[in-house]
Amino acid sequence: MQQDDTFATNLRFACATRRSISQVCREIGINRQQFNRYINGEARPSAHNVARIAAFFGLSAEDFSLAPKLFEARMIRPERHRLEAGQLLEGFPGDAAALRHHFGYYQTYHLSLSWPGFVVCSCAHIYEEGGSIRVKSIERIRDKANEIEQFSKYVGLVTFWRNRIFIAERTVGQASMLAQTILMPFEVHQRVYLRGTTMGVSWRKENLPYASRMIWRHIGLDPDKRQMLSRCGLLPFGSRHLPSAVRRFLEAPEAEVLTIPAEY
Repeated sequence: MQQDDTFATNLRFACATRRSISQVCREIGINRQQFNRYINGEARPSAHNVARIAAFFGLSAEDFSLAPKLFEARMIRPERHRLEAGQLLEGFPGDAAALRHHFGYYQTYHLSLSWPGFVVCSCAHIYEEGGSIRVKSIERIRDKANEIEQFSKYVGLVTFWRNRIFIAERTVGQASMLAQTILMPFEVHQRVYLRGTTMGVSWRKENLPYASRMIWRHIGLDPDKRQMLSRCGLLPFGSRHLPSAVRRFLEAPEAEVLTIPAEY
């Protein structure tokens, strides 16, 4: 069996495990007519699209080159680590077509337990790579009063379900921490801000868990990255660098930071 025939046979089997081919195409974000050519063996997808298809089924791109019987066994009896994480990973990227509308760079703002009375301004990038929709974030804080200089990088995955964007991230480097954010997409007449809530642990307060409001400001697909990074840091509520929409959202009485006291 030729390699293209093997791929098409394996793809047909994989699709048979889902409700419909239309659903598969919609969630991966591939044109149905083009996808039919892959299934029928009339065309071979690019390496990028193979990776996207494989990620959707919780497999690797190399799995689609297996002999059909081996591929079926892999689909039915996945490796242990895939079985354990499969149900969670199947939730990513969700509605990929809807999520692609939100690709690009953002200036992000949230209240922090570590610096009460200040807004933490950071930056983030949502993009697609290797069949997954990913996020990279940078947080840079200079606290001259306490002689603190902090530079943190985060990497994570993004998914879209029921008109909400879910983000799971971890810090890069030693002593990694996890953070989760849920954002509400743009309204019909407002396509700049994403509002929501973030949950993480305090950097300075004994790693106490906390939750606070977060707002993301879309600044384009290819902004001046040096300028974007220069805005990162601690901002007082009276700062001229704090957009009025951000200030109103974070100053609201109900926008307090929630945490658990250390004695509990």
